[in-house]
Amino acid sequence: MRRGNFQEGTVDYAAVGATGAADLMSYPPEHSIPAEASWRLGSGESRFESSADALLSWTALRGAGLTLSDVRPAAGPMYSGVGFDAEGAPVAPSRLEAEQRFDADGTPYVAAGTTIRVHGRVKGMNADGELRVISATEEPRRVAFSLGTVGGSVVSGEESFAIEWDDSDEVRFVVRAFDRPVAFAYRMLPPLVKRRRSALFQGYLQAISPLYSTPA
Repeated sequence: MRRGNFQEGTVDYAAVGATGAADLMSYPPEHSIPAEASWRLGSGESRFESSADALLSWTALRGAGLTLSDVRPAAGPMYSGVGFDAEGAPVAPSRLEAEQRFDADGTPYVAAGTTIRVHGRVKGMNADGELRVISATEEPRRVAFSLGTVGGSVVSGEESFAIEWDDSDEVRFVVRAFDRPVAFAYRMLPPLVKRRRSALFQGYLQAISPLYSTPA
């Protein structure tokens, strides 16, 4: 079980962690446009584990047509927190450093504090930017992380990704985000922000869902 939060350095927005708020869609951060989507991926432990591994190896971003570069894990040890069971009892001790993992190409897995640069376009719209993993969680039935913008993007804000395996054995992929337009065109034409976000969400789904990754 791993949990991490990162405080060093800065992102370019104030409402850090707001994608985790239950009322995000009703009360988004000021001047931001919220979005959320949830998709069923299947059921069972095997589906959960394979989907979680795909998520932590940046598959969602790459599947949306983005190229990752300059992946920089946080310097120094990270506090990974204490895990708790359903009754609130601690089930794992705090750890100061989590094991670093790498994908087949040698890219570090998602970890709190990691900074990345992404490059690409979605439906003709710019998706470049520098992003930071502001939190990462690995629990027996939920794996998730949040990305915040650091700079160089046409929008400012945060997005969170989660793979959840519920008590009914269903596995779901949940993505939430809020975007504040920064670039002139996006400030003048807010629908572009929604169109860009919708295209990103669709790319994330196609990358993670077995309905798209498995040939018919």
